[in-house]
Amino acid sequence: MKNIYVANLSYRVTNDDLKKVFEEFGEVTSAKVIIDQLTGRSRGFGFVEMTNPAEADKAIEELNKAIYDGKEMAVSEARPRTERKSNDFNSNRQGGSGGGGGYNKKRY
Repeated sequence: MKNIYVANLSYRVTNDDLKKVFEEFGEVTSAKVIIDQLTGRSRGFGFVEMTNPAEADKAIEELNKAIYDGKEMAVSEARPRTERKSNDFNSNRQGGSGGGGGYNKKRY
């Protein structure tokens, strides 16, 4: 089993589209375009899993820098996800700073 990272996808590309492209090279167990949770729109990248590593390598070789739906794809073997440090830029995105308020309020 090999996991493949596919970047620079057109926002119109669906999971099925991605799967069809890679099936030309072998058996695809999953194809997932990553969707932004806030907008519901594609984030322009995805992941494909292929059962046969040799077929996956061939797909990476052939599809990297290939034009699909008007965009040049960047295709490589996916790296394992790394844990983010607590001081990473995005780690506190939901929290924000608290307090404040009280501006332009009438005081009695």
